[in-house]
Amino acid sequence: MHVDRAESSEERAAIRARILYTLGLCQGETSGMDLAVEAFEAARREIETIEETATRTLLNGGVDHNQGLMVMRMGQPERAIEWFDKFIEAVEHEVEQAEPGGNPALVQGFVRTLLNRGFAQAAVRKGAGAIADLERALRLAREHELHHLYHFAVHALGNVHKQSGDLAVALRRYEEAERILRKDEQVGLLARLQLDQAEAMLMIGLSDEAGKHLDEALPVMRKEKFGQEIAEVEMFRASAALLDGQFDLARRMARRSERKLIRRGSTWWMMAGLIELWAHGRHAMRTKRISNALVQKALSLSSELSANHLVDESRLALLLAARLEIRRGRLAEAEELLKKVPGPRAVTPLDHRMQRRLVLAELALAKGNRRSSLVHARKALDELGRVRDQLGGLELVSATAVHGRELSELAIKLVLEDADARRLFAWLERTRAQTYRYEPLESSDNNEVAERITEVRNLSWAILRHGLSGQPTAELRGKLVKAQREANRLGWHSQRWGKPRPVATLSEVIAELEQKAMVSFVVSDGEMAAVVVAGGRVSLVRLGDAAEALESAQKLHFDLNALAPDHLPPPLVQVIGLSAHKQADRLDELLIKPLAHLIGDRELVMVPTGTLYAVPWGVLPSLHGRPVATAPSATAWLAAAQAGKPKTDRVLVVRGPGLLFGQGEVDRLATYHGKATVLSGDNATATEVLAHLDGADLVHVAAHGEHETENALFSRLELVDGPLFAHELGRLRKPPSHVVLAACELALNRIRPGDEALGFAGAMLAGGTRTVVAAASKVGDEASAAAMADYHQALVAGAAPAVALAEAMAKDPFRRPFLCLGSG
Repeated sequence: MHVDRAESSEERAAIRARILYTLGLCQGETSGMDLAVEAFEAARREIETIEETATRTLLNGGVDHNQGLMVMRMGQPERAIEWFDKFIEAVEHEVEQAEPGGNPALVQGFVRTLLNRGFAQAAVRKGAGAIADLERALRLAREHELHHLYHFAVHALGNVHKQSGDLAVALRRYEEAERILRKDEQVGLLARLQLDQAEAMLMIGLSDEAGKHLDEALPVMRKEKFGQEIAEVEMFRASAALLDGQFDLARRMARRSERKLIRRGSTWWMMAGLIELWAHGRHAMRTKRISNALVQKALSLSSELSANHLVDESRLALLLAARLEIRRGRLAEAEELLKKVPGPRAVTPLDHRMQRRLVLAELALAKGNRRSSLVHARKALDELGRVRDQLGGLELVSATAVHGRELSELAIKLVLEDADARRLFAWLERTRAQTYRYEPLESSDNNEVAERITEVRNLSWAILRHGLSGQPTAELRGKLVKAQREANRLGWHSQRWGKPRPVATLSEVIAELEQKAMVSFVVSDGEMAAVVVAGGRVSLVRLGDAAEALESAQKLHFDLNALAPDHLPPPLVQVIGLSAHKQADRLDELLIKPLAHLIGDRELVMVPTGTLYAVPWGVLPSLHGRPVATAPSATAWLAAAQAGKPKTDRVLVVRGPGLLFGQGEVDRLATYHGKATVLSGDNATATEVLAHLDGADLVHVAAHGEHETENALFSRLELVDGPLFAHELGRLRKPPSHVVLAACELALNRIRPGDEALGFAGAMLAGGTRTVVAAASKVGDEASAAAMADYHQALVAGAAPAVALAEAMAKDPFRRPFLCLGSG
């Protein structure tokens, strides 16, 4: 080192000490603990030669801090706390007495150590102590204007709230830290933050969003030559794959992470090992090849995790061993293992709680106690519901369903085996479409979200203009992705989505249906069944293999898209039309004719599953001309049917750009609704449309639209100044009662586990709109205009929406594939 050439002095010793304790941390990262400890000890010998007390204290604090940091990164947070305590206790009085800006080196060192002790306390689940440290660090950073440390405290608070289960609060803290880091272009620190954000998203169930975070962080980490974090990215990637049921990918990624962590001497290898073990176990359960060696491996890992104070993780490994023993038929052994797993702690993660309940349910079932198995499933789903009730936006509420997927499947399978239609109806409502189980809160303006949405709209419009003029769009598209991400995440936690409402009861549904019938489809173990509520009775009908019906629904959707263009050559229309009729006939045979003796000629409320969400029921021969409403659940339908109608009698008609028949359609509708407000041309902006949507009775939008598969809340209507997104509908204080979307595909949904369907029309229903008429397929401009003219003519004559749509579709069902969503 160059400092060795300088003459001996206290200044020289101080510089050498700083270099040595920094070197020690680096060697701990790259070469292991032994070399690191040697460097720390050498630093302390240099410090002993310094007479000035303040300098000696500060330098010793630097060694303590780095030694604690190294120990913590090696997976020993309790030992790290001991190192951090030394420095904090030595200088805290002096720090608290310091004036703002006074003794900056000491205050910075103290705040850094508080931050890291907060991290360490969080790692050993001492949440109260961690929050106290971090809030103190936050206060000192503000008082002494330590802007470069402020974001660390915000980030750390996010970690603590994540570990305590306050996931919405955690995401809000992470978002705050992310904005600071992006503004300051701190790409390395941002990559570290994204790791923790990804973990919180996985805990909620947002595996796709977590994957995007990790994909963004990994190249930065490689470029910056990060060490352990790269292994952690791989570990979380494995966790995301496990959540998605991709067991082979989960095992590969976990093994890769585990090898790196073992080479580094970090005990965090056990976390990667646990993910790999669960993936192996799930695969073994699926293939029914469970070895004793796998059970013993789970038990051994549980012991190692416990020895390293990873309490919840140790219990999770025990739960896996118990579940494997159940599948092997070794019930006594499984029961003994479960006795070692006490009830969950306050900080036990949600997915661990669900796994414990699942194992208890499976054990009860294996012992022949079906009732007890269902009790465990019900208690688990009730707990999942309580967590969901505290979350923010629709995406979060929808995503949590993944954690109850196996419990829901088990419960549905049991009640189906019992052939109890009433109980099956109740369980379907308990397990599906929980996103719609909320009475929306009156929206409060969130300027930050609004600004991000406006930025997305402007960028989308700029990309379109640049593309038409032949200019490059790559840079704009990068900005668009960033703005969409920020808007979406702000929407997650801007406010709770709504007030929980109780699940609909069978008696309530029967009373509201009156002369209508409700058909709820369900798939279990590859079989399709229907619960039919009609004439005050509820019946169960088994419909056979589900794969054929779901495949036919998908093929019908493709055929309807192909038929959509206004001027297809007749030979092509004939070929595609024959295929579409074939699929419609097949769906009719599989799904409707077996129910004919129960539903008769009643109006219908359909509760679909999977790809059946995209079926425009009026194309099926048995339902030709029959009024049909579609709803994600009986609870959602009942809420829409009982919602109060607005007293305004306000009608809004909107014409977007680029429609061949748009002007004629709008003019015709204006004659049907004499007092309608018409927005077209330059007046049909997103801002104006949103303002007029608020509190309207009837809204008709003639515009092009597009369903966004990967991010349903960015499904959009194309307006004159750019798109209006589903994301923005939450800003409406009083949602419109009846909305007609004469646009392509806006009845499509992204379907998550638990039939959590979400898209543009779905967001309107979840927001409180009673009825949405929209298409799940592409529709030609000419066909749409003709269908909508017939629809509004029937409405004006007094027909209910479902009746008016049935009459309009009956004239040309395959070219008018609309659905009536909601109350009907």
